[in-house]
Amino acid sequence: MNTVTSKDGTKIVYDKTGQGPALILVTGAFSYRKFPGQVQLAELLSGQFTVYNYDRRGRGDSGDKQPYAIEREIEDLQAVIDEAGGSAFVWGLSSGAVLALQAAANGADIAKLALHEPPFVVDPADRKPPHNFTAHVSELIAAGRRAEAIKYFMTQGMGAPSFVVGMMKLMPGVWSNLMAVAHTLPYDAALLDGYMEGKPLPAGLWRSVTQPVLVLQGTESPAGLRHGAQALAQALPNAQLLSKKGLGHTKKLPAKLISAELSAFFTGNSEVRIAANR
Repeated sequence: MNTVTSKDGTKIVYDKTGQGPALILVTGAFSYRKFPGQVQLAELLSGQFTVYNYDRRGRGDSGDKQPYAIEREIEDLQAVIDEAGGSAFVWGLSSGAVLALQAAANGADIAKLALHEPPFVVDPADRKPPHNFTAHVSELIAAGRRAEAIKYFMTQGMGAPSFVVGMMKLMPGVWSNLMAVAHTLPYDAALLDGYMEGKPLPAGLWRSVTQPVLVLQGTESPAGLRHGAQALAQALPNAQLLSKKGLGHTKKLPAKLISAELSAFFTGNSEVRIAANR
């Protein structure tokens, strides 16, 4: 276990494995660095990269200095990039993809960026969360109603059937892990606020993200996720869309398939140079 201090003094904890160019993994909602799929992904990638698998603030062993702001999470990622040598490849999943994208737009030295199914809702015909989704998630957490917040986020935000939440309560270790990170759900909701309303992505919003970008989506994923991924790939100046069966992230994280696609993208022919392990 390693630590780095973010700009506001928050301790960010990460695991470092492998050798080669630096690659940072950014998790989505409910996830953390010790999540089994995340651990497997880091292990698979460590044969070619120096992998930095970190706990976003408030999760696992990282600190959670208040008040929260998206800018603080961007600074956390920048601190890990600095620790990795000042430049890195970055993969972000779901809300973590939005965080990585925002960091790139704010000038973080990300050589190549892989964005895995950011949950943008860009089509008015696709399922959307309630209009007060972000506020209500925050209200539930502020009131100490973590279990309700988990159910609300999963069913109203992610579109999961209610019975799935009930099944998770019966699975050994699963519910306790969800409860342990539930207080960070308002952070994920804040990252997505304004991008889940069934409206097109604002024109030119991320025009500063000029590095090579791979947007990943599963052909089996819900239509909303696929439409969001397609819209993002079209909105970025130097992006390609990878659509493949099995890449969906709404069930078990497909670590083997993800690692293969990331290895191909990050090690492909490119003049971009990034800092190797120092």
